[in-house]
Amino acid sequence: MPLERVKEFVSHYPDLKIVLFDTSTHTADLAAQALGVAPAQIAKTLVFLADGQPVLVVTCGDKKINTKKLAKELEVKKIRFADAKTVEDATGFLPGGVSPIGLISDISLYLDQSLWDFDTVYAAAGTANSALPVSPDRLCEITGAKIIDVCC
Repeated sequence: MPLERVKEFVSHYPDLKIVLFDTSTHTADLAAQALGVAPAQIAKTLVFLADGQPVLVVTCGDKKINTKKLAKELEVKKIRFADAKTVEDATGFLPGGVSPIGLISDISLYLDQSLWDFDTVYAAAGTANSALPVSPDRLCEITGAKIIDVCC
């Protein structure tokens, strides 16, 4: 159960609370609408295959990942978006609800520096109708992610 995994992870951090919605928030625009914030404040979690290995990149909802910069940062030759099955197999989440916490496997996690444009960003919490408000510093701290600069 994806939401339960995220709730379990969050239970260790009393400062974090999951927000649930009656409507889908599976895109940055829908999530921003539901939260009353700009799409940029939505922390979208994307799964890529880096030389065949899944990696997670979290960035602002209005940004695009420059795959050439990502490949250079990760020191790999080939980067491509993961398909839905790979996303679910690697993370335990369906696309549209991929959370940077509560993952089912140990996957390299990267936070794009664009997230630091905001005091609070909203990451998916395991479903297409949930969000986790969190500061970028706190997200980095609880996930052990590496900060990178890979957006266009």
